[in-house]
Amino acid sequence: MRSIIGAAGALLAASLLLSPELPYASGAAQAQAVNSQPRAKRGGTATGHTKPAAPGPAPSTSKQLPPRIPFTAAEDAAAAVPGIPDARFWADSETDYANALPAQPGPWLILSSGGSDGAFGAGLMTGLTAAGKRPDYQVVTGVSTGALMAPFIFAGPRYDEQLRKAYTQVSAADIFEAGSSTGESFVNSWPLRDFIAKQITPELMADVAAAHRAGRRLFVVTTNLDTERSVVWNMGAIAAHGGERATKLFCSILLASASVPGGFPPVMINVEANGKHFTEMHVDGGLGGQFFVAPAALMGATSQYHLPATALYVVVNTGLQPNFKVVDRFAPTILTQSIDMAVPVDTRLMIDRAYLAAKRSGINFNIATIPTSFHAPSAGAFDPKYMGALFKTGVEQGRGANAFSDRPPPYPAAPASLQPSRIEKTGANR
Repeated sequence: MRSIIGAAGALLAASLLLSPELPYASGAAQAQAVNSQPRAKRGGTATGHTKPAAPGPAPSTSKQLPPRIPFTAAEDAAAAVPGIPDARFWADSETDYANALPAQPGPWLILSSGGSDGAFGAGLMTGLTAAGKRPDYQVVTGVSTGALMAPFIFAGPRYDEQLRKAYTQVSAADIFEAGSSTGESFVNSWPLRDFIAKQITPELMADVAAAHRAGRRLFVVTTNLDTERSVVWNMGAIAAHGGERATKLFCSILLASASVPGGFPPVMINVEANGKHFTEMHVDGGLGGQFFVAPAALMGATSQYHLPATALYVVVNTGLQPNFKVVDRFAPTILTQSIDMAVPVDTRLMIDRAYLAAKRSGINFNIATIPTSFHAPSAGAFDPKYMGALFKTGVEQGRGANAFSDRPPPYPAAPASLQPSRIEKTGANR
């Protein structure tokens, strides 16, 4: 099935549809309006960050967007980022994928989508550090919220405190500005854009580049909406190029991977093909899959491909249990509940494929998921108390003896009231 964006993104869009006439106000005031809507516990796109010192200018909703330079599918297939030709490859290209992998095998870490529920993965990594059992992963891949945390995890435990703050000291106002449609989206994501730019420091870029030169790989996934194909960005190679252009591209990719289409504005990335310059439209990486291990053809049940890893670690930053709710007869609510159901279904299918690929490859499979016992209340989208509680849960799991399971999580059982009757049938009914 085609992957669907995380439920947090759908909830964001639905929230804006519920209040389409929000006037322009401060980020905090608008976030309070959005936060008044119920929040699902699953997520799929952006993560949090500290609030900017002052709100940016309100964009004009009537401003005419500039027309795009037309280009063909063939031109886009051959396109590259000017000056950084090794920046990326198509996620379905088996040859380019093989060429981008490290020369030496090692453990791989796979970080899923999950919105604010990425607090779980951030906490898990912090707990593993505290327990002294966090390896230097040879490959780290991230999608959506997994993409936003991936550079800090890849660069090492010295960034754990930065990771903690990013997932515990935030609110919706720190992620987006409601009531200021860009013409391409329901909200403006300038707060997230500005935060990413502040967090991707020269020191972080240098650490990512050094790890890349040492043979490790950091991959982040976006979706090229023009071609309906996923793109894998070699973030270490980009960092290794150095300079302002590489840093801006690095930040743009992180923003794009967390930009749910319709909810957040797409990110336009400049490329060149045969001397022609044009822009591609990139959006949430979760559109093509909740996490990334290898091209889909290599992950198939009939594939004989062996992952060149010594172990596979998958961190799932989204709830996998169904949430009961009497759904209102209102389109945004129906949309939210539908996607809230579809995301865990898609995630479980991907988990099963990853498990089979690991077993076929003869390597250990390890997976960490939000425990079913976690039931902290949430006041709304990107609630700091909720995220703080989930981060703490992740830390405790990372520090414990069973941070990862060696098999996919069990499917939830039907509620007791829906279990088949055990009354023995008699007579004609037998």
